[in-house]
Amino acid sequence: MLDKSVPFIPFTMFRPAESPPLPAPKLPEGYRFTFYQPGDETDWYQIEQAVLEFDSVEQAADYFKKTFAPYPQELQQRMLFIENPTGKKVATCTAWWTSDSKPRLHWLAVLPEEQGKGLAKALTIKITALMENLNPHQTIYLTTQTWSHLAVRLYQKLGYQILQDEHYSTILELLEGKKK
Repeated sequence: MLDKSVPFIPFTMFRPAESPPLPAPKLPEGYRFTFYQPGDETDWYQIEQAVLEFDSVEQAADYFKKTFAPYPQELQQRMLFIENPTGKKVATCTAWWTSDSKPRLHWLAVLPEEQGKGLAKALTIKITALMENLNPHQTIYLTTQTWSHLAVRLYQKLGYQILQDEHYSTILELLEGKKK
């Protein structure tokens, strides 16, 4: 869930190409990974809107249609969901690419009622491994913001580093303040 109580500063993180391998992802009993199938876009809209990435399901749908829908074959091998034991899609992340074709971990989200179960960690590990397979020997990127400080700590534990720019010290200060 986004924490909009801190100033919003967007930034980039990266995982160097020759990083140590990550452990195998672990899901709670009864949960499973599934790749995108046509029709799953409505689950993506709802998950992303539930974590406040979009103000409405319609905004999420517009983004999906513009960014992902033109690549239906890619979606089926790059967009992952986690289903809970009842078969409901409760988390998602995508192994996408940046505007200059660099591998990109994109739109990690877990429904608020499913958070705290290790789903984000499992999904990040699974997507990182997928990107390493699809793009061997390439640095992996992601864009995030200070509002996602919990995710940032997860990314750091998995070998992602904050790209240093003019906001680097401010970002570190804000993130350090949220640890307390």
